[in-house]
Amino acid sequence: MQALVKQTLEPEWEAKFEPNSYGFRVGRSAHDAIEAIFNAICLKPKYALDADIEKCFDRISHDALAFKLNAIQPVMQLVRAWLKAGIVDGDETIFPEAGTPQGGVISPLLANVALHGLEQAISQTAPRKHRAIVIRYADDLVILCADLETLIKLKGVAEEWLATVGLHFKPSKTRITHTLNEHAGNVGFDFLGFNVRQYHVGKHRTRTYRGEPGFKTIIQPSKAAIQRHHQKIGEVIRQHRGAPQKALIAALNPIIRGWTQYYRTCVAKRTFSTMDYQMSRKLACWSQRRHPVKTMGWRFRRYWRWKKTRMSFSDGQNTLICYVDTPIRRHVKVKGDKSPYDGDWTYWVQRLGRDPTKSNRMIRLLKQQNGQCSICGLYFTTEDVMEAHHWDGNRQNNRYANLALLHAHCHDQIHGERYQ
Repeated sequence: MQALVKQTLEPEWEAKFEPNSYGFRVGRSAHDAIEAIFNAICLKPKYALDADIEKCFDRISHDALAFKLNAIQPVMQLVRAWLKAGIVDGDETIFPEAGTPQGGVISPLLANVALHGLEQAISQTAPRKHRAIVIRYADDLVILCADLETLIKLKGVAEEWLATVGLHFKPSKTRITHTLNEHAGNVGFDFLGFNVRQYHVGKHRTRTYRGEPGFKTIIQPSKAAIQRHHQKIGEVIRQHRGAPQKALIAALNPIIRGWTQYYRTCVAKRTFSTMDYQMSRKLACWSQRRHPVKTMGWRFRRYWRWKKTRMSFSDGQNTLICYVDTPIRRHVKVKGDKSPYDGDWTYWVQRLGRDPTKSNRMIRLLKQQNGQCSICGLYFTTEDVMEAHHWDGNRQNNRYANLALLHAHCHDQIHGERYQ
């Protein structure tokens, strides 16, 4: 029922939402928010208010949300019922006075509706001389402005606006910094797992702004994100201490592939090279634990194979993915006034073919099929589940002539007819 109500409300609100709101929206991603930050600071350094809304989903005022939603009566009755629904905690039932249902299908949409208008309130308050740029991803917020006094004033405006919907900033995660120069002991900021910072360079290495020293804008994986990934990889390797090499490779490849796909749009080549080095050390320790008596050369010949131009962790049939094999590709930010419900299929199909979270095989099949399903002929959308179908039924035959990209339900239909 929540999914049906979401399908009813989402097209209307997607036409209203602010251009720099990216979290939990159709056709938008964290990469669009990062690219918006780059576009805002690449020509001129700015002060940045990096803020986090405390317990956003738990403290949204029900009355303020209902007033903003203002839908037809049957929909409003359903939404109010979901907001007031009891939560069973052991033997106790709690009836919330604020917040949206955690884990609910419609909860992200309701949160975006509640926060709609924040960007406009801040942008209208800022003077034209010191224009502010607001970039929001769900409950994470960045305000960029060249003037410090204006930014402090805008912080107060944002706090007053949030109070109208029952929210406030989390003090421990809210700070003002500068993208180029040190301010309050900090330079740059972390946002959505990326580190955003600018560095001084010589005048011959970049353009200068009004005679000021040159600078470069570098966005790369944050130290916290790298550390979390290292810990996750280490846990997987420990869990497979006694498992065959094939099982370890099967467990590590999806993790490596997902992490590199997320960071393939930033300056991450050096990070990828470092991650490969750290991975080789972890795998060397894994092999040493399995064969403590054997020599290093014997273990190397046992678990590594020559693949193309280098030695890779492989059993001959299965090979571990290398981080540096992922190419760096610049992401193009979505247009602020575009919506997947505006009927511009050409624009959205082209964007789907450049989605950094999709595999190279899926992107190539999308381009070959002009963004259309080979069975039903309908265009793929950003929320569709897409699967690769093997025409001859042999999943080992991965030649592109034998592959077709289908909707998940179209794929199920083909295999269902095969077994009838």
